[in-house]
Amino acid sequence: MTDTAKPLAGLKVIELGTLIAGPFASRIMAEFGAEVIKVEAPDGGDPLRKWRKLYEGTSLWWYVQARNKKSVTLNLKHEAGREVLRRLVAGADIVVENFRPGVLEKLGLGWDALSALNPGLVMVRLSGFGQTGPMAAQPGFGAIGESMGGLRYVTGFPDRPPVKTGISIGDSIAALWGVIGALMALRHKEVNGGRGQVVDVALYEAVFAMMESLVPEFDVFGFVRERTGNIMPGITPSNTHTTRDGKHVAVGANGDAIFRRLMQTMGRADLADDPALADNAGRDARRDELYAAIGAWVAAHDETEVLAALAAADVPASRIYSVADMFADPQFLARGMIEMVKLPDGRDCRVPGIVPKLSDTPGGTEWIGPALGEHNEAVLGGLGYSSDEIAALRAVGAI
Repeated sequence: MTDTAKPLAGLKVIELGTLIAGPFASRIMAEFGAEVIKVEAPDGGDPLRKWRKLYEGTSLWWYVQARNKKSVTLNLKHEAGREVLRRLVAGADIVVENFRPGVLEKLGLGWDALSALNPGLVMVRLSGFGQTGPMAAQPGFGAIGESMGGLRYVTGFPDRPPVKTGISIGDSIAALWGVIGALMALRHKEVNGGRGQVVDVALYEAVFAMMESLVPEFDVFGFVRERTGNIMPGITPSNTHTTRDGKHVAVGANGDAIFRRLMQTMGRADLADDPALADNAGRDARRDELYAAIGAWVAAHDETEVLAALAAADVPASRIYSVADMFADPQFLARGMIEMVKLPDGRDCRVPGIVPKLSDTPGGTEWIGPALGEHNEAVLGGLGYSSDEIAALRAVGAI
């Protein structure tokens, strides 16, 4: 049985971000019950509204990234707009921003100013290089964070230049760290009676934190991890192979017992029973031989045959999913990972489900990304502005 309240119900979050990192962080909070008020420039709003595939002039990505958020337009170059923001911040728990460091300070809206208004405020600041250091003031997008943080160097094949992943993973990783940091800061306030504080997330550091054993291996052995394609030396066998019908299948059999089951399924009792292959170190020493054997077996069968045989043997394996595969997959559907919503014109549209799954207080989609300034009257009215005052703010270009 689940509670009706979501776990972050009662939290008020002011989002000053655009595009990916900041908005993704506050999206997660909104999905789990926080009241997220997204502040957008009156002249077009978040550029994400026009990114990638547009439907009736609005990005489909926008409808996902801004779900459960309230849109308020404020011109922060106008003093009356800044005053509205100050009122919002005075009653907020969290501010999320991803401007270049120094931009908010020039507007009189930096940490010192906002925390003086609200000593309990938690401010999540996402930027390319962090709020300090010689590169702090430089612009930095996810691509730069992925490059400087080490991810792109190790991604791809050894005989080709580094490649990017198919999504803006650096921004999304930074957003996750931002949410984790915000919840840590709130926990500190609640348990230790602490004040608010800054959560300073640099994109390059967010990526760097995911780089496994990169640092100690270099420090102790002088070892530089290089691009190795679909395998990872030291963990064998784990690779992607091509089937007879031209499909691609990932096979992960680097556990000792799993390896034996894979070899038995392939009809290679000689390899299954070879004592030299009983552990990972022995297998890795002969990885070229093993990958050749597995690749030949996979290439002799169609994708459905390979997946069925490996499922029967409890060997982890998967086709390389496209989004079309996800739409029809029973696991995705059973877990609610494809949700149906209505676009503004009433058209049905599927969007990603909510992660993670909480047993008692799950997140959910209440509404999709709002129209620009859709909540101006409601939010400003809640701050005490009258209809005439809101009209005056609009007349002078403050909202």
